[in-house]
Amino acid sequence: MRGRPSFRWFLLLLVVATLSGCRRQQDPAGGLRTIHAAAIAAHMRFLADDALEGRGTGTRGMVLAANYAAAQFESFGLAPAGEAGSYRQRVPFRRVQLEPEGSRLSLLRGGREQRFRFGDEFLMRGHPLREASEVTAPLVFAGYGVTAPEHNYDDYAGLEVRGKIVVLLNGAPESFPSAVRAHYSASSTKLANAVARGAVGLLTLWTPSDEQRFPWVQLRRFSRRPGLYWHDREGRMNDAYPSLRGLAVLHPTAAAQLFAGAPRSLEQVWADAREGKLRGFDLPGQVHVRMRSRHESIECANVVAALRGSDPRLRDEYVVFSAHLDHEGIGAPLDGDTIYNGALDNASGSAVLLEIARAFAALTRPPRRSVLFLATTAEEEGLLGADYFARHPTVPIEQVVANINLDAVPALVATRDFVALGAEHSSLGTVAEAAARELSLALSPDWAPEQTFFVRSDQYPFVRQGVPALFLMPGVQGAADGVNPRERLQQYLATLYHTPKDDLHQPLDFEAAATAARLNFLIGYRIAQADARPRWNPGDFFGEKFARPAR
Repeated sequence: MRGRPSFRWFLLLLVVATLSGCRRQQDPAGGLRTIHAAAIAAHMRFLADDALEGRGTGTRGMVLAANYAAAQFESFGLAPAGEAGSYRQRVPFRRVQLEPEGSRLSLLRGGREQRFRFGDEFLMRGHPLREASEVTAPLVFAGYGVTAPEHNYDDYAGLEVRGKIVVLLNGAPESFPSAVRAHYSASSTKLANAVARGAVGLLTLWTPSDEQRFPWVQLRRFSRRPGLYWHDREGRMNDAYPSLRGLAVLHPTAAAQLFAGAPRSLEQVWADAREGKLRGFDLPGQVHVRMRSRHESIECANVVAALRGSDPRLRDEYVVFSAHLDHEGIGAPLDGDTIYNGALDNASGSAVLLEIARAFAALTRPPRRSVLFLATTAEEEGLLGADYFARHPTVPIEQVVANINLDAVPALVATRDFVALGAEHSSLGTVAEAAARELSLALSPDWAPEQTFFVRSDQYPFVRQGVPALFLMPGVQGAADGVNPRERLQQYLATLYHTPKDDLHQPLDFEAAATAARLNFLIGYRIAQADARPRWNPGDFFGEKFARPAR
């Protein structure tokens, strides 16, 4: 008789242990051990090889990159999470190629026309809605073009904009917090604000600080590429406004002509911006803008895979890891090289995404929440693949609890720290800090807030859909080899970034990339295992602006 109770107790203990195991946080050490620098290097060597011709959106090279990512996901045993049971999400685009010979920008003043030189004095990239677009209108300078009521700031205050061409500076007030400044610096934010005010055109001034970060000569090379805009089944296009009939970027030599005879000279405007004293005012004369473009339809795809979660209650929620597969393809030659390989930007992020996916697939038990791996297209064209996914997701967007984005991961030089962009806005910051401590790493403040990195990569479209997000950048704390990390990073941005020289011939530290992979993996694992989904911090700017209603 004593044996039966013992057996029942044994069964009860077995059930309790099983149930506890479902909720117990699994040791992620197995996944961390799976991540290897050699595997990241191998992925990068394939993706950044000349044979893929820079992985331009809609090109053969990008198709090969997407096929490679899908095959890797399938080999890991991950489920397809695209459309119609596949690993792909189709993204239709309109490609817009400017015809410079038919386009012009002129200043009309005192009965005279001063025509600016394309390439040297102004740049433009074609109109997304019209192959022929033209406007002549008076000018109004509106500072940065920012309206931020939460900071009691409005560049448009007291200005009459309707029917005019707005002239703006790049960026946003330096007094704004880093990520808030990044949001208001985004072209999508500025375009929408100008349209709401009734503007019919927009001219952006290239400032001295812009020139330091990204020289005009590089901008000129970049602008030769066609513009790209996604469109959905209803024909809606991203950031395309019929009322804006002329858009261009002006070199300082041309900009100075616009401010001749104005209440403030261009040099005084630069000084006002540095001192936080910008004020808007009308500019004398009018500007005539003529844009001629060729339109064509192309198609590309995001690549999407998923690891199903182990908790029946939480498995319908998703932690999304993202990285962009694309780069700039074949473009203007630099020292005889026309292939923009995009090794660091972003074969490195794609390689780390694949290695993190392999690490999750290797776990003996999946985490409680599902994990989705998204390799996007057209990031270099304006975050288009991620934006399309965030607005047309293959899983319900309200079930996406967090995004961890991987772009140009730290592979230039090993550092002891990382910058977790987005950490200060949500509970993801606490998760990132704990994960960094576990790996004996540190988190540091943004060392380059003027670069507005937070809005320049694929986490930003998720933020705009109310999803808390993180993007880990390299830090600048001293490296073991004595190289100054800040100098190495700044050198890359000034001389290699978005050029054919971002290839595998530059010095790369694949073990540093593996460290970044382990930290991102651990952050994602902790999010996927937690009882509660991440939350925006109380009163946070992005939470107040974009958060979805609480479930």
